[in-house]
Amino acid sequence: MQKSSMLKKEVAIARRQWYLVDATDLVLGRLSVKVADILRGKNKVDYTPNVDAGDYVVVINSDKVVLTGQKALRENWYNHSHYIGGLRTRSGEEMISKYSDELIRRSVKGMLPKNKLAKQILNKLFIYKNDKHPHEAQQPTILELKLK
Repeated sequence: MQKSSMLKKEVAIARRQWYLVDATDLVLGRLSVKVADILRGKNKVDYTPNVDAGDYVVVINSDKVVLTGQKALRENWYNHSHYIGGLRTRSGEEMISKYSDELIRRSVKGMLPKNKLAKQILNKLFIYKNDKHPHEAQQPTILELKLK
């Protein structure tokens, strides 16, 4: 009889790797799907939904990410300070030019499960606006994403 085994947290932590993704000319949604899958560990053979078995992901050149169609002009992103009149509205152009790291983080967060693991998973995502990052010591594997 064949038995299946569950991945233990200690084993998952020991197997974590670092990946480097260059977001230059990549579509936001397609990039976010791939990053979310790596963060959750869905690219591994021993994927277990209740264990944080994903890898670390470093995204560079986030200000060069692309929104398709008219989204840069028509879509708005909202923040609220929980005070009266505290609604802030930002357009797609403003999000890409000033807050591109937050744009990618929000997109990836929306593709993660809505449970307690989501915060732990999102802590393994590092986003930088240019190609300089402080994670050279971890020797990240360059991940070539061909998403067109």
